[in-house]
Amino acid sequence: MTYAEIILPLPLNATFTYSIPQNEEHQVKVGSRVIVPFGRQKQYTGIVANITTIPPKDIQVKEILQVLDPEAIVRHPQLQFWNWISEYYMSAIGDVYKAALPSGLKLESETKVELSDDYESEDVSTLGEREAMVVALLGSEGSLSLKEISAKTGYGNIHTILKTLLEKELVIVSEKLVEKYRSKREVMVRIAQGVSEREAFQMVKGAPKQETALLALVQLTRNKAVSEGISRNELCQKADVSYSIISAMEKKGVIETFKIEVSRFKYTGLSSGELPKLSQLQAQALSEIHKSFFEHPVTLLHGVTASGKTEIYIHLIDYVLSQGNQVLYLVPEIALTTQLTQRLQRVFGEKVVIYHSRFSDTERVDIYKRMLNTHEPCVVIGARSSVFLPFASLGLIIIDEEHESSYKQFDPAPRYNARDAAMMLARMHGAKTLLGSATPSVETYYKAKSNRYGLVELLKRYDNSELPRIEVVDMKQEYRRKSNAGTFSSEIIAKANEVLSLGKQVIFFHNRRGFSPFARCKACGFVPHCQHCDVSLTYHQRMDQLVCHYCGSQYQMPTVCPQCKEPQLEVVGYGTERVEDETAVLFDNYKIMRMDLDTTRNKDAYSNIIDDFSAHKADILVGTQMVTKGLDFGDVNLVGILNADTIINYPDFRAAERAFNMLEQVSGRAGRRDSDGLVVLQTYNPEHKIIRFLTNHDYKGFYETEIEERRLFNYPPFTRIIYLYVKHKEEMVAHETSIALAQNLRAVFGNRVFGPDKPLIGRIQTLHIRRIMLKVEIAASMTKVKELILNTYAAMGKVQSLSGVVFYADVDPY
Repeated sequence: MTYAEIILPLPLNATFTYSIPQNEEHQVKVGSRVIVPFGRQKQYTGIVANITTIPPKDIQVKEILQVLDPEAIVRHPQLQFWNWISEYYMSAIGDVYKAALPSGLKLESETKVELSDDYESEDVSTLGEREAMVVALLGSEGSLSLKEISAKTGYGNIHTILKTLLEKELVIVSEKLVEKYRSKREVMVRIAQGVSEREAFQMVKGAPKQETALLALVQLTRNKAVSEGISRNELCQKADVSYSIISAMEKKGVIETFKIEVSRFKYTGLSSGELPKLSQLQAQALSEIHKSFFEHPVTLLHGVTASGKTEIYIHLIDYVLSQGNQVLYLVPEIALTTQLTQRLQRVFGEKVVIYHSRFSDTERVDIYKRMLNTHEPCVVIGARSSVFLPFASLGLIIIDEEHESSYKQFDPAPRYNARDAAMMLARMHGAKTLLGSATPSVETYYKAKSNRYGLVELLKRYDNSELPRIEVVDMKQEYRRKSNAGTFSSEIIAKANEVLSLGKQVIFFHNRRGFSPFARCKACGFVPHCQHCDVSLTYHQRMDQLVCHYCGSQYQMPTVCPQCKEPQLEVVGYGTERVEDETAVLFDNYKIMRMDLDTTRNKDAYSNIIDDFSAHKADILVGTQMVTKGLDFGDVNLVGILNADTIINYPDFRAAERAFNMLEQVSGRAGRRDSDGLVVLQTYNPEHKIIRFLTNHDYKGFYETEIEERRLFNYPPFTRIIYLYVKHKEEMVAHETSIALAQNLRAVFGNRVFGPDKPLIGRIQTLHIRRIMLKVEIAASMTKVKELILNTYAAMGKVQSLSGVVFYADVDPY
């Protein structure tokens, strides 16, 4: 008997043993998908992690129900990578599996209803109208899900109806597997087997359109194997005929049609294959990167904004592709894939593959299968989830804007950092990693300066153009003089009008979406909060709704204060929606666009906004941090930062780094061609050290100050940090459990344990949160540290009173 260790898509840190049916032993391979029973009625798609002949002890083994793949769908290096992520980030292997595979490749168990085998038509006479309608529907359409029955009948109380039918034993309910993925198939056409071209033309004689179609078919397939055929769509377009003509030819036996599975992604534009020309400084940086890769598997390219890092990336990609290898090009935001895709496709054509979470399940499966079935050189542009693709011959990983917090997955598990995970992935494949940023993270720059990474610097803009000038506006003075218009200072209004009058463009950056951050009663000071989270609700004027940005709950805007019953509610503060409205009033002769989470919810919204703004279909772009990251707009001469203080004043040890990076990056959107750029930065604290470093574009000065503070307070890169979270629906349980956990951890780790404390947002989705911080020396064995933490969790998990408590860890929080 042969057994398989199976990974299930459940938050469980273990594999489960199943026996392999004897007649299917040759089909089961490590990495194959199989259907297995789990629990009383559920069935799941599992991944085979190992095959063994050793039976488990004292366990009743169930049998694999079905083998889905004759070949492995997860490569061996991927399984290694999954295990590393599970161990390093202290996540269940089942959670890693859920994150790694597109959901379209995971069959799901769904409740289905069908008529009982003992059903007799006479039984309907005893039923009410609604029950009879459901029975008739099942009789005509067979097995249906609860959702389908409700949709087809229009009945909302479907569970009550089914309860009656189940009691009368007229229907049965079962868990049946539903395949989410449907491959795209294309109809192909070829001359029927056994029919020569001469005979084919004789068969269509006297039918002009059929003759034209046959001639086109012969011409299109002249240099192809007979079995390949030609796309029906291509044939109809070439011959200018309809599908009905093709059907008529098929009925005569002249041609035959067949279907093939095709990818949904095919580049139809023109690719020149011509590499961008490099300046002398760029060429020198490229040469230094190649040299650095001989000594370091990881190299940092520290290049100021608009220095031409992307052109260097393109040359590196071309080199790796010419070696027959594949490239992963990671970007922190989906928005960046739009401009990058266009630039890379002009050079590399169909070798460019795009992958991110805004694609549908079916689209992601298509890309996954393309990568699984090819060893051809290609370049994948993707956000963090693309590290899980099945690369066959990975040669290089480029991590653009490596400092970005967007690379860190927060919820759900696994809480991995795609930047660090990508470096491990590259090491497993023997590939090189290039980190790129104008404002590298403190940890990355420290490792580069310490010779753990290679370091190449490009500190001049392309063509030696100047970095934008930064003017600071003291908003305290503006309000004293009453010279501001809402959130806009007189200075920023004047400069924007000047730039716009010259036909140039303006970006206004404000890192809060919605219309207003909160509503407040003028009479009693009441502020509406989310019922499920400890956070004030953001007002969205377009929807006329109060929205929680943590759990997504929506509430009607009250007409009177719920507390004092006075009609005195007002909205306070500014979000991008309100900024857009005020911009429209102040600059009423100009076209305005907005880019934030609310305007970019569908897959194409990013590209539409970026393309339209690049084509100068709008003069002003209002946006959140989405506009800060690597976008290249040639006509932007002014960037207005409306409130720098909301970014700077945040209670976190990375707050200064995050603020400097974001503000320097958004400043870099100005003056990216041959014209001078200007940044107007509004703040209530113009003397803040970060403002001083920003005005001089002094990254190195900021780094030296920040690294000394980190050294003084023993923060990364001088230690590793693990946050340990406790969650429970009852605040007192969460509080007392976190105290007990901290005491148990101190018995093991001593003064390395800090807390517990209540995070800035202490309750999310009805669960109260407490956090413990563990600082660990760099030289310590992280494997041993995590083992001790898990043992502490396990010991506490045995206490019956702690049922319902959620424990989890966030390793290397960002």
